[in-house]
Amino acid sequence: MSEWQFAQRRPEQRLAMLSQYSVMKEQDGKQIEFLITVKEYMTPRDPMMKFYAESDRETNEHTGVPYRPTGWGPTLLKALSQCIEEIERFPCSAE
Repeated sequence: MSEWQFAQRRPEQRLAMLSQYSVMKEQDGKQIEFLITVKEYMTPRDPMMKFYAESDRETNEHTGVPYRPTGWGPTLLKALSQCIEEIERFPCSAE
């Protein structure tokens, strides 16, 4: 058990450690940077969601149905990989 986990007093506080990652998406000859924040929960509501990843940018904006890529799972690798796959799923604006 890591030291930070002892700071949580009650499970409903949902203490989480944050990690950030950067990934580049190539689209229309341009490089678009996505920042991904991964939360590692001390006491997740669902054991399969110990790690939750979310992108800082939306994709699919031009359709009127924007989508924010996410990923989750019992491991950092699962959550981060799923989020990166979702980033590649739809086009995005380079702005």
